[in-house]
Formats: sequence, structure tokens, C-alpha cells
Amino acid sequence: MTRPFHYGGQAVIEGVMMRGERNFAVSVRRPDGKLETIKQPLSSLYKGHLSEIPLLRGVVVLIETLVLGTQALLQSAQIASAEVEGDGEGEEIPPLALAGVIAASLAFAVALFFVTPLVITRYFDIYIHSDMGSNIIEGLVRIGLFVVYLKVIGLIPDIKRVFAYHGAEHKVVNAYEAGRPLEINAIKNYSTAHPRCGTSFIFVVLIIAILVFSLVGRPQLWITILSRIILLPVIAGIGYEITRFMAKHSKGALVRVLLTPGLALQSMTTREPDDSQLETAISALNEVIEADKTAC
Repeated sequence: MTRPFHYGGQAVIEGVMMRGERNFAVSVRRPDGKLETIKQPLSSLYKGHLSEIPLLRGVVVLIETLVLGTQALLQSAQIASAEVEGDGEGEEIPPLALAGVIAASLAFAVALFFVTPLVITRYFDIYIHSDMGSNIIEGLVRIGLFVVYLKVIGLIPDIKRVFAYHGAEHKVVNAYEAGRPLEINAIKNYSTAHPRCGTSFIFVVLIIAILVFSLVGRPQLWITILSRIILLPVIAGIGYEITRFMAKHSKGALVRVLLTPGLALQSMTTREPDDSQLETAISALNEVIEADKTAC
């Protein structure tokens, strides 16, 4: 029996990206108010056997999120600024430019959320007597920095709009998974939170990082920094499996409790969308659903 496919995506600049089984689609609101939707096929990497192997599939999803997410953001920026007018297939982003943006984003994230908490904690290490205690404090600093980061960027007007599109993406997926028609009035009352959200995944990763990094102990600073980078794929793989399990069993009482912190954190990365933003998310999801039906 074929397992049901779980649609999902992310918010982009003035729009939403949705990922289907074989394609991804980006719907963006142009400056003239018109809605433009482009569609592109997925790389074989995201559909191959590696995406089915436990732990390894988490790394594949991480790569996919970085690459597709960055590509969709760049495409949406072009459309939202009226620099291009799509033909339904989307412009190819130069590989070098895409790689550069991804590398810069990764470097920033690792520096802010992994190296900075480590350096701050090491400054007080003379007062911390256990390796576990040091790693717990480092983990709490990391979580604190992440929350502060979300709070600060959430004050930016353009980011607030992105967060509203994020809420629209969740509402549309929630309604679709509940079997509701993809119509604005049928979708409005659904939640802006979703258990498979990347925000919840990041929270799980931050918790797992405390446990995994505790196994490293407190070697020299440069070795510890290197370990934070090398172990990221391992942590992402474990985090994905846990997030996937909790999303699958989200109706269970214990799982609902475990999901609570991640769902609460989503209140910082989502906003209540307006009708035009819901329409944008509906357009992106319809595009990949229709593409999947056609492929069948």
C-alpha cells in the first residue's frame, strides 16, 4: 500500500513555496497585485533511496531545505520586485550564486548558534565543575540566542509579512490534511501551527545538541568548535526522526506534551494571514498537487 505523501513548504518573500512528490512550486504576489506561480522539478537526490533510510534521510531533508529554500527565496525576491515575469517554469538561479548564499547562511547560523554559545560558556568554564553542566549551560545559551533572534527579526515589517505567509502555509496544509476543500473560507479557522514545521525541528535539534555535545566533553576550544560542525549532520538526522515520529503520533497524549514547546515557539515565526496570503498558499499547493496527479 502506497504511503500518503505529506505536503509542506516554507514562506518566501511575498509568497509561499510548496514541495510535492516530484516538483516544487513558488507562488508570489507581484507589486501589481497579480499572483505568479512557477514550478520546477525536484532533483533526483530528494526522491532517491537515501530519502527513505532512517537518520540519513534527515541529512537529505536538511540539504533539500537549504537548497530549495534558498532557491525559492531568490526566485521570490525577483518576482516580488518585478525584476522578472515568469512563464510558469521559473528562472534558473546560477549555481555559483546559490552556493554562495547557502554557504554564507550556514556560516552565519553556525557562528551565531553554535560557536557563540560555546565561547560564552567557555568564558565561565572556571566556575563550572562538570562537562555535563558546561554543555547544559551552553545549550541553554544557544536556545536563548535562538529565541532572542526570532524576537528581534520578528520586529522587522518585511519579516512580519514573511511570518504571515508562514502562517498561511500551515493553515492550508492543515486544512488539506483534514480533507477540507482548498478554499479561503474553509481554511481560515485552521491553526497557524503544524507539528512538521521547521521551527519545531530546530527546537528538537537544539535539545538533542545538548545530549550529543555532552559526549564530546570539554577538549581544547578549536577541537570543540570542530566537533560542533562535524556533528551537525548527526544531530539533524536524529532530530528529523524524532520530529517525524511526533508528527505521525501527534494525537497521543504524551506526544502532545512533547510537541508543546515547539508549537509554542511557532507563535514567534507565524502570523495570522490575510485572504490574499491564503490565496497565495493555496495556489502553490494546488500547483504541486495537480503536477503529482498528472505524473500519475
